[in-house]
Amino acid sequence: MAIKFICFVVLLFICTAIVQSQTTPTSFSVLFNTTKGDIVLQVNTSNCPIGAAHFYELVQDQYYNENAFFRVIQTPKPFVAQWGISGNPIISEKFNVTIEDDPVVLSNIAGTVAYAAEMGSNGLACCRTTQLYINFNNNSFLDPMGFAPFGVITSGFNNAMQIYSGYGQEPDQTLIYEDGNSYLESNYPLLDYIITATIINEQW
Repeated sequence: MAIKFICFVVLLFICTAIVQSQTTPTSFSVLFNTTKGDIVLQVNTSNCPIGAAHFYELVQDQYYNENAFFRVIQTPKPFVAQWGISGNPIISEKFNVTIEDDPVVLSNIAGTVAYAAEMGSNGLACCRTTQLYINFNNNSFLDPMGFAPFGVITSGFNNAMQIYSGYGQEPDQTLIYEDGNSYLESNYPLLDYIITATIINEQW
């Protein structure tokens, strides 16, 4: 009887450890409710494990709520829409943590989403934090530079393409970090925003 009890305890411990170690679903979707309508992003964690897990945590913490699309490039041809700086400078500072790089599995084709990043001394993207971009076009030239998409828009890509692009790259990212949405609302009133980001359709 004692042996059976010990085996049961060991099995329970193993099962608990497995559950605790899996903190990110194998796949999940995120519903972005934006000022241009809904956008749904599908994420398969295996394609970009570190980036997907970080994104999952950020959405859980409501980091992307009330984020502005502050860099949107449509000319001379469609390129990207970028966001990921909180409208609250205190929150931006709290979550400004660099994550490790993922290998590029998905290509930067239209409808994919990846982390914006700095360029390292080796010529590859590095130092990912919270900023993301939607590929408006086939931007596969970003693949060998190390930009690793982690998700694909499955619904609402036409809404994404309507995100206001009149300011191009004008908004100053440093000032967004310092002053949040108050800076953007005063100087770039036509920008579009993510109202809420919500995790849906989790698969474990």
